Amino acid sequence: MAKTPLEIASLARMHTKKAVKTLAAIMNEPHAPYAARVAAAEALLDRGWGKPRQSHEAEIKHHYVIEIPALMDNTTWEAEAIEHELAPSETAPAGSAPAIDKLQ
Repeated sequence: MAKTPLEIASLARMHTKKAVKTLAAIMNEPHAPYAARVAAAEALLDRGWGKPRQSHEAEIKHHYVIEIPALMDNTTWEAEAIEHELAPSETAPAGSAPAIDKLQ
């Protein structure tokens, strides 16, 4: 019968003490290949302190273009406002008086 992942993890943990001692022995062995010593040291540090957090830096630049229309002079604005106010409304009954009288 196949073992569950929980059972496998439990069996592996039974060898923790021996595995850590083996990693320490490899790390401390002066005649061991350099790559093996570094790998053992990294494994010990990762298990004892956790893997170092990785940070990513990115520089993102956005350029926005905002177009601002030219301002109307006061005379043009007043003329457009009067024209709008004097125009017959679509909802006003035919022949009704405008909302305001002629401006002087």
